[in-house]
Amino acid sequence: MKNNKLYIVLLLFLILLLAVCIIIPINHKGNQHKDENSNTTFKVVIDPGHGGKDNGATGASGKYEKNFTLSLSKKVKKRLEQEPGIQVFMTRTDDSFISQESRYRPKYANKLNADIYVSIHGNTFSNPDVSGTETFYYHNNSRLLANILQKHVVDATGFNDRGTKMKNLFVVKDTEMPSALIEVGYLTNPRDESKMLTDDFQNRIAASIVEGIKEYQGESAKNGILDWIF
Repeated sequence: MKNNKLYIVLLLFLILLLAVCIIIPINHKGNQHKDENSNTTFKVVIDPGHGGKDNGATGASGKYEKNFTLSLSKKVKKRLEQEPGIQVFMTRTDDSFISQESRYRPKYANKLNADIYVSIHGNTFSNPDVSGTETFYYHNNSRLLANILQKHVVDATGFNDRGTKMKNLFVVKDTEMPSALIEVGYLTNPRDESKMLTDDFQNRIAASIVEGIKEYQGESAKNGILDWIF
């Protein structure tokens, strides 16, 4: 009887020891994952479309798309710089020409190992009555980013929602991270252009892009945690 009790005690001790050996590595792994995430910076590349001798679209007033994209992108950058955990980069910060043939824009983002890439544009069409906001992507892993940005920017512009579309554009095709190209509105539409060129409107759009980026960042974090658990 005494031997049986001793056997049971030893068995319970071995079970407890085994449980401790299993639980401690799991907790350590979880804490390590948490620490790595807390030190991770979310890198965002903002790409003001066109620049230099590449004017982009010519608006109804004769003003160039390249100036609109740079002005709006700077406002986005300024707001992103105020967000903790986000590091922002721009493909250009002045009226510089960037050759399409060089593929500098996607290469720049790839070299940085950026988390997302957002290219900002103003649209054009022969019919000045055409209006609306649309967002392009290429790879399937960019669809969520495009949809989120489209939702926020449309709410801010009040323009027609022309949706998100997959399109073979090198800036979203050659980038290795989720990427989207936003056509904020039609500069060739006099009513839209008059709004798009004002600081108040651009500040509102900049805020919407930042909110979209933050929402996508949150979704990415949740997906990352699920991937780690399962």
